[in-house]
Parts: sequence; structure tokens; C-alpha cells
Amino acid sequence: MIQTDALTLARHIRTKEISPVAVIEAVLQRIEALQPTVNAFITVTADEAREAARRAEAAVMAGERLGPLHGVPFSVKDLLFTKGARTTMGSLIFADQVPTEDAVPVRRLREAGAILIGKTTTPEFGHKPFTDSPLFGATRNPWDLSRTAGGSSGGAAAAVATGQGPLALGTDGGGSVRLPASCCGIVGLKPTLGRVPHVHQADLFSSTSYIGPMARTVAETAACFDAIVGFDPRDPYSRPEPSDDSREVTVRGLRIGWLPRVGNHLVDPEVLGECEGVVGYLEGQGAHVETIEEDLSAFERTFLIGLQAGLAARVGPHMAKFGDKVAPSLRESIGRGAQWTAVDWVNALGQRTAMYRRAHGWLQRFDFLVSPTLSRPALPVDHDAFRPITIAGQVAGSIRGAWYPYLWPFNLSGHPAVSLPCGWSSDGLPIGLQIVGPWYGDRRVLALAGHLERERPCARPMPL
Repeated sequence: MIQTDALTLARHIRTKEISPVAVIEAVLQRIEALQPTVNAFITVTADEAREAARRAEAAVMAGERLGPLHGVPFSVKDLLFTKGARTTMGSLIFADQVPTEDAVPVRRLREAGAILIGKTTTPEFGHKPFTDSPLFGATRNPWDLSRTAGGSSGGAAAAVATGQGPLALGTDGGGSVRLPASCCGIVGLKPTLGRVPHVHQADLFSSTSYIGPMARTVAETAACFDAIVGFDPRDPYSRPEPSDDSREVTVRGLRIGWLPRVGNHLVDPEVLGECEGVVGYLEGQGAHVETIEEDLSAFERTFLIGLQAGLAARVGPHMAKFGDKVAPSLRESIGRGAQWTAVDWVNALGQRTAMYRRAHGWLQRFDFLVSPTLSRPALPVDHDAFRPITIAGQVAGSIRGAWYPYLWPFNLSGHPAVSLPCGWSSDGLPIGLQIVGPWYGDRRVLALAGHLERERPCARPMPL
């Protein structure tokens, strides 16, 4: 059952071919087996999940009306509130925090009948693109345990990739859903700003953080998105659902903007080759493809000001008590954040506006933008987030500017973006393709991803 997709599980539960109790038990056994090696969970809500499964089975047997994901297991990144289940932010600072309410998407998944199985690992406060913390250790890539699962939704990606639940909720503050999705060979969606309500943030107006679904297939990702999307007045960017977000896409005639580089001078040849293969396929099917040569590297400073200053403001006050109990990389980020000025912050807001205008301009000319998700496959699990990375044996630059320069610009601009597996490196690591669409074009982005998944399948047997 651990290899069965969420939609098949829901259908078989509805027709009484599979018991939700058996499904939950199989997933909990899988988590127990892989926790010593992959280490994808901070908290496993085993007792609560078993009780929810018994209630779910009783509802099926009684002929009650069932939600679309009735009995399907899901996990939640430990940056999101879960009522009655501890939410640590990946940090010893909040090791015992137990929220009294769910984040909106968590509540909506429960209302759709899905069953929470646990909280997945995250670096402290999601501060870096690796998933490790003094609270729980390191989460490893299931395709190669010496590599990172990515971050900061690394636990979610590793869990989904290995059958520790078919659905997961992650957060994406600068690529944190798409990056680990690419590292672990799954699908991850960063929705349009406000499309999935994110109401528990300290700053609702200038955040770059989004809540997004993660799954092994596009169809499952879309089903999870359908369950969590929708208006909530507590999120100032939330709007009533648009009527023109089509679930269908025809490749012939599409206008595609291809972004092989965005200021980064190096891309792994295997990554570039796999992504160019997808671009060539689209062109062969009648899409009009144009290469965009743009340098977005100046916006890295804009992104870092928001990230680091936010950490300094919100986590910095805890350093007097917990400073020796947090990761050195978090202490470094807080220290750097404290150096930015109010003028830097206001200038960064202006630059964020400029990035929005840049992306919006592209998406006036093109139906979609496509790029590699990452410039190279997963880095070593112990890589220092403040050290340069290498690509094909050459020093490439900073981790944000050289490894995932394609991702954080669309956190600044608010556009929906999905990472889709598109191939494999020669050493057996997944390679991802990013597809970006116009605001509120989330389902069209998923539709194009689904078309590519069907026509150019690249899935491999589940690792481990």
C-alpha cells in the first residue's frame, strides 16, 4: 500500500476494497523502518492517526458522505500549526509548542477526509536549503544517503519519495517546496501568492512564504491543491477563486519562455541536457519556444534582506537564552540580518516590485516560463550553507546564486511555479524542471506538468 497513489487509495477506501486502518498501519510501519536512515519526521502522531483511521472506516461502513481524500495519510512540515500536535519550527526553542488550531490548509485536508500522520523535518525556522537541526539531526536523500534531501521542506520530500505517506504540505519561502522536490524526485507546487491562505505568519503583507502540496505525481499534487485552495479573509492576499484557471492545456501554439540561466554562469551538463530535452519536446509538439537571457543575480540581495532581517527580528530575541542550542548557520543568518538597515529594507521592497514587473512582463509575452529547478543535483548532506558550491568540478558561487537562482525570484514576484521530475543524473540522482505561470494560473501550470509527466515519463521504482 505504501506505493499506491493517494487517488487510488481514496477510491479503494470508498469502495471498501482497502481499509483506512490498514493504510495507516502500513504507512506507520514504513516510517518506523526508515526513520533511522532517512529521518523525515520530527513527530509521528501514531495514536491520533490510528484513531482517525478507525473513525474513517466506521464512516465508510455506515455509508456516510465521504470527502475526496477520505482515509488518505498526509504529513505536515513542522513550520505549520497542527492542533494538538507539537509544532517545533525545527528548533529547540519551540520543542514543546502545541498549537490550539490548525493552519488553514491542514484544517482543509482534514475536512477532505485526509489523516495526519506526523510532522516532517525542517531546518530551524526554514532558514536554509538543507534539512538538519540540533533538534533532530539530518534528513537524508533517499536516492543517496550521502546527499541532502534539500530544504527547507526536506522531510516532506523525503517522506513522499519513500512512501511514508502519499501527500505532504510544505512551505516555500525561497524555493523550499520546489528545491527538495527536485532533490528527491517528486512534484512540488508553490502556489500564487494568497491562493492558499497562510494566516499564522507574523507579517502577512511582505512575506515571501507560501504553503504548497507535494506528492509523487502531478494528479495527486493537483488533488491536494484542490483541497487546500480558497478564500480566507484572514490572509490579505486571499481572493475568491478565479473562474478561468483551466485544468486543460494544449501544447500546440503555446508560447514558452526558456530560462537556461538567470545570471548563474554554470549549469551541470546533465541537468541542462535533461531540461533541454523537455524544451525540445515542447517545440516538436508545436510550442513556440524563445530563450530568455536575463540576469536576476542583483535580486539575490533583495531576497537575503527579507530572509535574514526577518530571522533577526523574530528569532534574534531568543538568542540570549538559546544561542548555544541553535545551528551555527542560523546564528550566522541572524547576525547578518541584524546588520541590514531600515533603508535597506525599504529598498528591498522596491526591488521586489521590480522583480514582479519583470516576471509579469515575461508572462505577458509567454504562456509559461520553464527552467531547470536546480543548477545541479542534490549537494552533500554536510555542505556548509555559507560555502560556495561546485558544478562539474568548478567553483560556481553562493548556494542561492549558483544552486537555486531559478526559484527565489518567483517568491518575490508571487507567480505559481511547480517542480516536475524530468530525468536522472548518471549517478542516479533526480533532476527537476520548473514551470512558472501567470498569477492564478496554478492549475494550468499543473496541467502542463501533467502533460509532460504522461508524455515523457521518467519515474523509477521507489528508493529504499
